[in-house]
This record gives sequence, structure tokens and C-alpha cells, in this order.
Amino acid sequence: MGGKAKNSRQMRQLRHERVRRRVVGSAARPRLSVFRSLKHVAAQLIDDGRGRTLVASSSLEPELRKQLAGKGKSEAARLVGALVAQRAKEQGIVRVVFDRGGFQYHGRVKALAEAAREGGLEF
Repeated sequence: MGGKAKNSRQMRQLRHERVRRRVVGSAARPRLSVFRSLKHVAAQLIDDGRGRTLVASSSLEPELRKQLAGKGKSEAARLVGALVAQRAKEQGIVRVVFDRGGFQYHGRVKALAEAAREGGLEF
């Protein structure tokens, strides 16, 4: 997507492309990709070499929806980060590279990253 961006979604996409030029996930060190919508947040560990998602977690999952009742979006991001870290450790993944997806490292993205670090992921 070159040229002039017209709206915030296109601007985020341009920022994400810029970050992705440097951030590449491998089997040894997958990419922790974060996506944030207006209501939800999702994270996945991706091996870019094979084009495979190794681990994923989202605030839309039924097991998390029960825990999220009455909680805010940052708390949802924390739970998603902790869950993705737990699933990664079950698969033997400890070291990752962080991909903020063109979003500011602030608020929900930061909460997810900190929870993933507390869960044992290193980045």
C-alpha cells in the first residue's frame, strides 16, 4: 500500500508495513503479533518462515468471555497476553519478537505485552 493514506486504518497499515520490514518471526523466535479492534484484542505467535500460526488467543474466546464479564478492555488485553504466554510455554516457546501491528505501544497493546512478559515470554 504505497502513496498517500486516507484514513487512520490505512495509516496503521503503513506503520505496520514499516515495522514488518524489520520484525520477522522464525521457528526459534516466532513473532508475537497483536491486533486491536474497537472492542476486542487478539494475539498470535507466527512462524513467518513457514507461514504458520503456532499459538493464538483472543478476547472472543468462550473461556475468556466468562472471565471478562464486567471488566474493561485493558483487563481483557492482560488476560489475552497471559493466555498466549501460557499456551506458548506449553509448546516450548519462550523467546519471541514483538509486533505491535502498527498500533501505539500504549494502553491495551502495552497491557498485553506486559502480561505476556509476566507469563514467561522473553522479548
